Amino acid sequence: MDIGKFSAILPLIVAAVTDKIATEYHLDENVAIEKLYSTQLYSYLEDEKTKMWHYSADKIFDLYKSETETGKLELPEY
Repeated sequence: MDIGKFSAILPLIVAAVTDKIATEYHLDENVAIEKLYSTQLYSYLEDEKTKMWHYSADKIFDLYKSETETGKLELPEY
């Protein structure tokens, strides 16, 4: 995907995942986004080469939960 398209889709993915974090953990949206930004998952998500943007918001949220609960990011093998 070219960088322009990726730059357009990333905020949509982040918004959907942030909404799930805020809802699940009863957090303000700003706190939820800060929590997402502080994860290894986000560093992978913002790198187009990892292709994590292919995952659904639900799957990315599951990866977020797993990383925050275990302290490790375990990516699915497809």
